[in-house]
Amino acid sequence: MSKLLFGPAGCDEGYTGKVADIPAYLAENGLDAFEVQCGHGVRMGEAAAKTLKGNAERHGIALSVHAPYFISLANPERLEGNIGYLRQSAELAGWLGARRIVVHTGALMGLSREDALDAAKETVKSILETARAEGWPDVLFCLETMGKINQLGTLEEVLDLCKPDGRLLPCVDFGHLYTRSLGSFDGAEAFASALDVIERKLGAERARDCHIHFSKIAYTKSGESKHLTFDDDGGPDWAPLARLLAERSYRSTVICECRGTQTRDAAAMKQVYEGYLA
Repeated sequence: MSKLLFGPAGCDEGYTGKVADIPAYLAENGLDAFEVQCGHGVRMGEAAAKTLKGNAERHGIALSVHAPYFISLANPERLEGNIGYLRQSAELAGWLGARRIVVHTGALMGLSREDALDAAKETVKSILETARAEGWPDVLFCLETMGKINQLGTLEEVLDLCKPDGRLLPCVDFGHLYTRSLGSFDGAEAFASALDVIERKLGAERARDCHIHFSKIAYTKSGESKHLTFDDDGGPDWAPLARLLAERSYRSTVICECRGTQTRDAAAMKQVYEGYLA
């Protein structure tokens, strides 16, 4: 049976060492994945990245990279900037031996959702053409569902962006889908419906490889407000999703983005999931 990999987004509040040395800490907590956070820019150098790669291989930790938040796929005026951020992210991924780069889709830029999606498709096409022409490392770009209602990045929009090319995968952030629905996207029925849509649009095999983000998140009428911990009230609920992912033999990397407790909460998520394995 295929199994999920679990890990945190960045270092939690209990870890005080260097990022490059974190794999041992994660392995001690029973985890097997780590997402390097570059939201405010790619700042890790080659030496540190290669140290992290070696430590990750030693402790069985799969690495991924979160690209800078500055990317806005629907803004053609930022095309060169978008390409530059992803070129840097891909270079880092190469040093790390990471195959997955998570990419925010960004704002609507005052456009209709349809026009913003069309603009984003052209941006993604240009990024992939540049990656091929320049010989970037062999990575998958995981386009993320977004948490605010006025952002590009519904599940359907992300799947439309990903469908044309095998180098694209959805990063399905269930917390973001929860907040942009103002709390209605929760529970087994909603999660099953989302997985059905992914499988129908991308095919079951490709869907099982999707990247997943999960955390409890607070929201306002605009959508995402702030990330919470598993000790906080609110949603979404992990258990019904864990059961579905086990039943459908998904082999995703699941990254916990809880606020400051992401390692502990990722370990708890893994424990719940393993309880559903046959």
